[in-house]
Amino acid sequence: MSKEKIWLSSPHMGGTELKYIHDAFDQNWIAPLGPNVNGFENDIKKYLDPEGSEGIEVAALSSGTAALHLSLIQLGVGPEDEVICQSMTFAASANPIMYLGAKPIFIDSERDTLNICPEQLEIAIKDRISKGKKPKAIIAVHLYGMPYKVDEIEAISKKYEIPIIEDSAEALGSTYKNRNCGTLGDYSVLSFNGNKIITTSGGGALVIKSFEQKQKTVFLATQARDDAPHYQHSEIGYNYRLSNISAGIGRGQMEVLDKRVEARRNMFQFYVNLFHTEAGVEVHEEPSDDFFSNHWLTVIEVNEEKTNGVSREDLRKCLEEENIESRPLWKPMHMQPVFKRFPFYGKGVAENIFKNGLCLPSGSNLTDNDRDRLKKAILNCLKK
Repeated sequence: MSKEKIWLSSPHMGGTELKYIHDAFDQNWIAPLGPNVNGFENDIKKYLDPEGSEGIEVAALSSGTAALHLSLIQLGVGPEDEVICQSMTFAASANPIMYLGAKPIFIDSERDTLNICPEQLEIAIKDRISKGKKPKAIIAVHLYGMPYKVDEIEAISKKYEIPIIEDSAEALGSTYKNRNCGTLGDYSVLSFNGNKIITTSGGGALVIKSFEQKQKTVFLATQARDDAPHYQHSEIGYNYRLSNISAGIGRGQMEVLDKRVEARRNMFQFYVNLFHTEAGVEVHEEPSDDFFSNHWLTVIEVNEEKTNGVSREDLRKCLEEENIESRPLWKPMHMQPVFKRFPFYGKGVAENIFKNGLCLPSGSNLTDNDRDRLKKAILNCLKK
């Protein structure tokens, strides 16, 4: 009999999602608006800003990609504009730049967080300005739940007056200096895709700083229909609003978010303990107490010179043979065929991390039996 699949990050229901879904059916709110949408937005807002000190608003959308797209539109990005983007990230961070006919400028990672490098960021901004093309925005990503160097990136943003789009798609539940990721940018993006720390099956949200910005976001996300008794449109709009059914799933998921963060962090600690005595394998940790990662995915780097020749790819294949999913880190955008013609500023840090890095199963629903299988498979591979 084949062994049951251990997934990298599978959905984990909390138990109350069906209540909210049944409410939607009972009330006939089967639409991209309704009580669950409003409630889900309020749940996120209260979680991110319980004291109301950040003054945020939340617009629930069909995906994190939609949230990025609408952020860029509201920042006035258009054809031939330039937008800075972290290179080591999922393609959805960069694709919306292309939707608008703009040009991505890719920035290398730094070693501490694997996120956008402040030094290379400033080099890029100075160079683009010298060429007469001041970037319109900076897309900075909290990779795998690890906050980027917020203070340094904010300082550069303010110095050159370039707004930050905070890609917090992987970082709900993470914090930087006790401030919630998802509140740290001029615009902040969340994702609730099926593999995220909580899910709405598919969905996302845009976190903004004012009610007027929320109104604009919702307007654009609902086909930009003007206030008229007939269908009238003065702007291009999009079908980007989250459905009331999906928002019901999200409401149930929000009730267990803290437990999901705790479970992911426990999986991270499992790997720290596992690799503690294994030469050549480094588990990526927070660089200081300023950083608190939800550890959506645990990341390791494999140095085959210290593992008797066992490479990242050897370990991935060993796990695959045991029906265990693992995955290389995001291939940097400047290495992708579709983006390779665009400028890149860096020293090869992201390329090296990609070559040696591996994401390990990190789901909040992994069992003791799963952990036993993981430990056995990993140690057997490293001893070959």
